[in-house]
Amino acid sequence: MNLRNLLSFVVVVLTIIGCGSGSPGAGDEDRKPLFVYVSPDPMGVNPFLVMGQTGLERAAADAGADTLVLESEDPVSRDENVRAAIDEGAELVVVLGFEFGDILPRYARLHPEVDFLIVDQCVDEPPPNVRCAVFREYEGTFLLGAVAASLTRTGHVGIIGAVDIPFLHRYTEPFALGARHVDPQVEVSTLWVGGDQPFSDPVRAKEQALAMFADGADHVFAAAAAGNFGIFEAAAERDAYAFGLDVDQCPAAPGRLVESFLKRVDVAVVEAVAAIRSEAPQQIFEYGLDGGGIGLVSLTEDAGDSPCLIFQHPEVIEEVRKLQRQIIAGEIRIDDPMFAG
Repeated sequence: MNLRNLLSFVVVVLTIIGCGSGSPGAGDEDRKPLFVYVSPDPMGVNPFLVMGQTGLERAAADAGADTLVLESEDPVSRDENVRAAIDEGAELVVVLGFEFGDILPRYARLHPEVDFLIVDQCVDEPPPNVRCAVFREYEGTFLLGAVAASLTRTGHVGIIGAVDIPFLHRYTEPFALGARHVDPQVEVSTLWVGGDQPFSDPVRAKEQALAMFADGADHVFAAAAAGNFGIFEAAAERDAYAFGLDVDQCPAAPGRLVESFLKRVDVAVVEAVAAIRSEAPQQIFEYGLDGGGIGLVSLTEDAGDSPCLIFQHPEVIEEVRKLQRQIIAGEIRIDDPMFAG
């Protein structure tokens, strides 16, 4: 066989192999479904983003699916990652955060065969293949403000958020409302991290915390995502106290963290994915104090050996537990700051 005939033979063989790999067969029938998780920012030590991955991995294990994680850096990479997930053959794409509010509807309408879940946000008039898991954060942050006002010795508490946007006012405004519910005279300060990476900038977060402590606040709610660790450092340096976010962060700074606001993103993902796979018609899944989707460490049944300092104050826990019951019963009404007024 001369060289020309040999090359022709190779081309034919490769063509046959290529066609075979794309046609239905035993390999395709055995292929597992693919669930893809797209984060809005690099995950790092951001507990909120890590919980999203944990939830998807649990949901995939329940469904016998494979998983793929795509971490984004900026608006362009978020869009590219959603498109890449679809190109990889994803049956389900899970995204976290308001950053995907404009991206998701566009791809969902172009790809009705793919299911999409957006956590921590919803979109206007979601297409049938889009589900939303949202939280009533303002119920839990009200309780955290009540704890802060109950324990402050200076009469001054505060909260440091990542960036001043309407969504994050679900943390700041109810925190102040809860503090003033306990003590109408308490001073409540709010500062924002800002900058280019507001959700992952512990240096800027620490600067804001040091300024707040210097101004007299002694209990500060750290609502700056991965920036929280800078706030915890500032609390240790100034002999002050902080509150954690999303998970029990008290082990991160023993002796400095009083309590943590819990947001069960992992549970929301597992439940929403199960509903999607069962073809349930529900499109919006909402979590508040009543279902345990949000809460405080001290109010959970499985707090275990958490080092949160709140456990040294059982009388405060009992008072906050009463407030929780009143919120669930509708006796205390907290308007959603995103839509109030």
